[in-house]
Amino acid sequence: MLKDSNAVTTIKSLPGAALALLLTCPAAGSQLVPGSMDVHWNEGAADCGANPQPPIQVHPYNAQTFILRESLCATFEAPFIYLLVGSSKALLIDTGDVADPTLMPLAQTVLGLLPGEGQSKLPLIVVHTHRHMDHRAGDPQFEHLAGVQVVPAYLEDVQKYFGFTDWPNGLAEVDLGNRTVDVMPVPGHNSAHVAFYDRSTGLFISGDFFLPGRLLIEDTDAALASAKRVAAFINDRPISHVMGAHIELNTAGETLPWESSHHPDESPLQLTKEDLLVLPDALRSFNGFYTRHGDLILTNSMHILMALAAAVLAVLVALAVWLYRFIRRRRNAAKAIA
Repeated sequence: MLKDSNAVTTIKSLPGAALALLLTCPAAGSQLVPGSMDVHWNEGAADCGANPQPPIQVHPYNAQTFILRESLCATFEAPFIYLLVGSSKALLIDTGDVADPTLMPLAQTVLGLLPGEGQSKLPLIVVHTHRHMDHRAGDPQFEHLAGVQVVPAYLEDVQKYFGFTDWPNGLAEVDLGNRTVDVMPVPGHNSAHVAFYDRSTGLFISGDFFLPGRLLIEDTDAALASAKRVAAFINDRPISHVMGAHIELNTAGETLPWESSHHPDESPLQLTKEDLLVLPDALRSFNGFYTRHGDLILTNSMHILMALAAAVLAVLVALAVWLYRFIRRRRNAAKAIA
């Protein structure tokens, strides 16, 4: 397992004015390395048994940037995984929803994309957007590989590795060699969530914090604070695309069926800087249960389940009261006749 203590530089909590200046400062260099999103993602299949699909799809955004997607036939989550290659090391963001390498050869695929052979293979750091299992199930495939370091997805591990001492404030930098990636805490969907900004390509990798689909909010206040920090961060930085971890909408903006293995008319994965800048206003309008704000769908599934449970309980209580009164009336009527 490789450990490079110089891989991460953290910008710790600064005084308010200094931090604001830093967040609005343009990234060094104005020329982004171009890439292509000319890709049709595997649609899966209505019957995966009759129409088996390749377990993983690899799209080379450019020669040093790869977007991988796990098949809808392997997992309805069909998460996206990002590989950023520098001159001295590479960064893998998330490991997907399938642990079994015979079903999902993620590590084999990733190592095949890295330059070098054997002991000269480029070192790899494995990190996560957050700790939900569909973003880290593949970790065991990497944990015992030479030249690979897996950073656990739990909050204390994230804070320690990136050097965050005033979570969720501050920024961290990952130096991949001629390629710097900024790391930013964005709790709200999950308490340990981080987003990544690649200065080379201008890709903002947002995980489940922002994607073309349901934005599942765990903590509204934390999500709004994160959205404000993100808006300040990206405001004067070049953003080529905002890249989430799932696609849950069709091209008409409708949510795709939950747990479906077939997405025949998916919306594009990539969103824009302008889309992301709308998020603070959307969160301000969120009612805590379900809100549609333009193309954004915000929901808190736990609050919805609690409301449904309360409604069911209220119905059961009302039914019990009615039944008690009904039986009591019948008994009183019977006594009167007797």
